[in-house]
Amino acid sequence: MGIDLLQVIEQVGREKEIDPAVLIEAVSAAILSASRKTLGTALDLRVEFDQHSRCFRLFAVRRVVEQVVNPHVEISFDEAEQLSPGAQLGDEIKSEVQAKEFGRIAAQTAKQVIIQRVKEAERESVFQAFRARVGELVGGVVQRVAKGNVIINLGKAEAVLPPREQLPREDYRVGDRVRAYVLDVKKLPRGSQVVLSRTHPGLLARLLEIEVPEIYEGIVEIKAVARDAGERAKVAVTSRDSNVDPVGACVGYRGSRIQAIVRELMGEKIDVIAWKDDPAAFVRSALAPAEIESVEVAQEAHTLHVLVADGQLSLAIGKRGQNARLAAKLLGWKVDVKGRGEVQSEPKEPVQAEFEVAASAVESSSETGPSLAALPGVGEKLIDRLIEAGLDSCRKLANASDEALVQVEGIGPKTAQKLIEAAKTALASEGAE
Repeated sequence: MGIDLLQVIEQVGREKEIDPAVLIEAVSAAILSASRKTLGTALDLRVEFDQHSRCFRLFAVRRVVEQVVNPHVEISFDEAEQLSPGAQLGDEIKSEVQAKEFGRIAAQTAKQVIIQRVKEAERESVFQAFRARVGELVGGVVQRVAKGNVIINLGKAEAVLPPREQLPREDYRVGDRVRAYVLDVKKLPRGSQVVLSRTHPGLLARLLEIEVPEIYEGIVEIKAVARDAGERAKVAVTSRDSNVDPVGACVGYRGSRIQAIVRELMGEKIDVIAWKDDPAAFVRSALAPAEIESVEVAQEAHTLHVLVADGQLSLAIGKRGQNARLAAKLLGWKVDVKGRGEVQSEPKEPVQAEFEVAASAVESSSETGPSLAALPGVGEKLIDRLIEAGLDSCRKLANASDEALVQVEGIGPKTAQKLIEAAKTALASEGAE
């Protein structure tokens, strides 16, 4: 029976990927629990696994004392000498006990102990396996959707894709296959919880490693990734081989490689940029397709002051500031983008000390002009969109081009002209006052 039991232990260990030693310990605990149900709790019982005979043995342990008070756990020195010659006071003497046939309750107790220990071992095995895979790409099948959380079956474990880690406009149905980034692994009372992400920049990096052999082989290296999940992403790459173009390798022939990733990410636009160690030179590529006139580096503030033509301002900033924001994430620097007209209209510092207060007030008015809310036909929603586009003052609005305003959501060519004229009229009126 011992050999058969050991075969079962080894088979269960292979199927559930649990160390046989853990299962042997679980069976030992089960035998011990059942024996206490049958023989009582007064005895100090212990179970050992004999590697030679490949079976479990039950022992009663008693301590050697001069005078026996509790015969269940104590043994006299003379009796100990007969069982184990050379025994000393304080030693433990083990006597093998023949386990009686377990009753229904004892057998049920042993069963519950084994099941509980196996579950705990399985949870620990899953936790250790997926903790080592944090930062990797995994694939699974959608099992169910509950309160916005997508539960994905990974085979050995269930993972959760929270709403905040899902791509916008992405719909999940039971049975769909999903590839996601392992974000975290948590230990919970009911087991391990694997948290996945479809918005993490690491997902884009792992997909590039799959689609681009040069990255997998280490010829092309990904230096940085910045994402606005579901909308746009920027990837900076460099080549360790002068004969390999890193951007061309990632894009592929006629964009075949990058398009496969775009489809996986639900149409997310991906800009692949050649990495440069000089931040001033790199920001020119990072803000593409806008043309940069000059870049000033402020080392102490860790900021890049970028100057562009007025007609290129909206292109450099991007829709809702997206282009400039992603460029800043990619570089790890603050990026301050300004148009030439905006820089030229910035007021000078007052010269006369006695007019300092008045000059300060004039500066503030000259820099911003009247409030955007004072313009006719401009509501709160439109003001928010203008501010997101970097047009947070009447002066900036008056200096903006029609092309820049058309990029803002809800503004057409005619509306753009009306807004610019209204801003100029407001500034002229303020100047006259």
